[in-house]
Amino acid sequence: MKFPNWLAVYGDLTYRGQCPREAIEQITAFNRIRGAYPDTLGVIALHPRNEAKRSHHKARREKAEGMAPGASDLIIPGAPAFVCEIKRRDHTKSQWEDHQQDYLWAARQQGTFVCVALGADAVMEALYAWLDTHHESPLQSPHIAHGGEKCS
Repeated sequence: MKFPNWLAVYGDLTYRGQCPREAIEQITAFNRIRGAYPDTLGVIALHPRNEAKRSHHKARREKAEGMAPGASDLIIPGAPAFVCEIKRRDHTKSQWEDHQQDYLWAARQQGTFVCVALGADAVMEALYAWLDTHHESPLQSPHIAHGGEKCS
């Protein structure tokens, strides 16, 4: 798998060997984020569903409804946003899907923090780099009541 020179890659590019599939790495990464930041990043981190095979009619409808072809695996709104494409730890066992690089490039052009992470550990490495670079203090999470009101 080749990476464009404008794209930050987190993880060990030299690793070769057994590793979980991308979906398992993604589940692990989301569990870690939600565990570490249950009231902040864990609430807003999302994965847009774009991968499933669809009929031509359904694909056209979903695109009209806002589906973005090639949208990355992990998106966290922010200033700047965090957009991460997750690949397997051994990146030679992964491949680029249609429009993924286009999506990352377009997000980067808008000032977004974009990257590729090779496995769940690399996702957390990228997340910490984003937090260190773009957030002056550690995220604090006020307790939010059911109605959206802060509790004291």
